[in-house]
Amino acid sequence: MLKRIATALVLIPIVMFLVLRAPVPVVAVVAAAVALVTVQEFLKLTESYGVHPLRLPTYIFVGFFFLLLATSAAVETPQLSAVRFVLGVGFACAISPFIFLTITMRRSPMAGGYPAAAASAFAFAYIALPMGMLVQLRQQWAGAFWILYLLLVVWAGDIFAYFVGRGLGRHLMARRISPKKTWEGAAASLAASLVFGILLFNHALQISSFLLRVGLIQRRDGLFGLEKPEMWPIILLTIALNIAAQLGDLVESLIKRGAGVKDSGTILPGHGGMLDRIDALLFAAPVLWYYAAWRVLQ
Repeated sequence: MLKRIATALVLIPIVMFLVLRAPVPVVAVVAAAVALVTVQEFLKLTESYGVHPLRLPTYIFVGFFFLLLATSAAVETPQLSAVRFVLGVGFACAISPFIFLTITMRRSPMAGGYPAAAASAFAFAYIALPMGMLVQLRQQWAGAFWILYLLLVVWAGDIFAYFVGRGLGRHLMARRISPKKTWEGAAASLAASLVFGILLFNHALQISSFLLRVGLIQRRDGLFGLEKPEMWPIILLTIALNIAAQLGDLVESLIKRGAGVKDSGTILPGHGGMLDRIDALLFAAPVLWYYAAWRVLQ
């Protein structure tokens, strides 16, 4: 427990500074590093399923994806940025299976080619793509504020699910997948996310103004004046984000249980691996990105 708290106390300020203040190319580089570590952990998990993964080609493909994100973060309108991202991601998702399958043509035995290519394509869609969506979201108007909202909603839900589930949880949610997750913890997670999400947007102008005054954001990165959305869409969005985050946690538990391991890695003391730490974000980030892109492109 102490290791878990200590790691969080070190990481949270660093993450918040990067989200709020760092230029988009820097955010892209950090996101790439996180994605590559997470992909490495995921590919190692696939070995327990009898897969011999394509490590280097997968790293190169993911790294090139984030390189394009970093170099395209020059002055662009939010609309153009969103359109370019959609086109780029569509092409990357379409071409990745063919690239990885082509690489496996020289493998022997041939039976291992398809599982390896499938693991690499899934790693890109499951890990790199959501992390890329966070980078693109940072390019939007009020992007820093939206990512702050996402992190607070996910973190609040995760913390309350953990403590309420341990203390009051009686009804198991998914015994075979995650024997410690309970419906009581899930309800507490949803309630905490809603409280934090509503409070954040009720005080969006004050929070944005404070962050601007202390130099943590630029004006385009905060939520000011008429940009403040109505509350009912935020309530629905927060519910969707919390459900997505909890599903992300369960999906990662499913992968680990199938692989017969407790944690995806050991890089974060008290938290396990990088995949253990960002599993909820990997499902929640696409939900928020879609909402933000819809607001920009409508």
